[in-house]
Amino acid sequence: MSVPVAVFASGGGSNFQSLLDHASSDTSMRMVLLVSDRPEVGALERAAKAGVATRVIPVKGRPLEEVGTETLAALQEFGVQVILLAGYLRLVPPEVVRAFPRRILNIHPALLPSFGGKGMWGHRVHEAVLASGATLSGPTIHFVDEEYDTGSIFAQWPVPVLPGDTPDILAARVLQVEHILYPLAAEHLCRAVERGASVSRPALPGEAFLLSSPFSAPDLRSQIQAAFRGSGDLAERSETAGPPSDPEPPAARNSSSAIQEAIPHPPKGNP
Repeated sequence: MSVPVAVFASGGGSNFQSLLDHASSDTSMRMVLLVSDRPEVGALERAAKAGVATRVIPVKGRPLEEVGTETLAALQEFGVQVILLAGYLRLVPPEVVRAFPRRILNIHPALLPSFGGKGMWGHRVHEAVLASGATLSGPTIHFVDEEYDTGSIFAQWPVPVLPGDTPDILAARVLQVEHILYPLAAEHLCRAVERGASVSRPALPGEAFLLSSPFSAPDLRSQIQAAFRGSGDLAERSETAGPPSDPEPPAARNSSSAIQEAIPHPPKGNP
């Protein structure tokens, strides 16, 4: 039986749409609720067209504890088991994080831990990447904790920064990969929840660093799918062997280190 999923969004919802499109096929996730902190945003319209229930839960000027209570009530009403943040610009209340341990994912448009934190969203992220001189960017999917962009990394995929890039051009290139990576990562988590298994992180193949020119996100689809298929086998093995002491495969650690070495790390704090 598919896992009931809620998506939180604050804007147009293009990543929400990619999740909707993926869930419309035979998958382990079922979109049951769209939560937004803002009325009249594009994500709410997308939900209405797809027949997904919506809730607008304002955050501005309200105690976070009050927001958390209202949010938990909505999630309980729809039997939600997994939460996906898709352009949600608010801090998730601590009560919600505690109620969904390792059941909340967020997607960030840069390779964390660089270029993250409060205030780092949208074009601000891509401007910071270009200003740093980094030669790689790309989306990061991470578990959500009680701070901005500090939860453990679940999946990343490198995207080249090319000469002449503007924030708009880089954003569009990264977004293409977001729309491939996020639905597969979400389904990977939902499959583990469905089976009651521990979640393995997908191993990033070394071939991902052999970035062709010109870069084409659709050409990466088979590589990204293969990464999740491989880690699916690992998840099945872990059910019989018990939870691994280190759920991150060595290949993922090595690749993550290689990515981070290619990226200048700006000082922490707001831009």
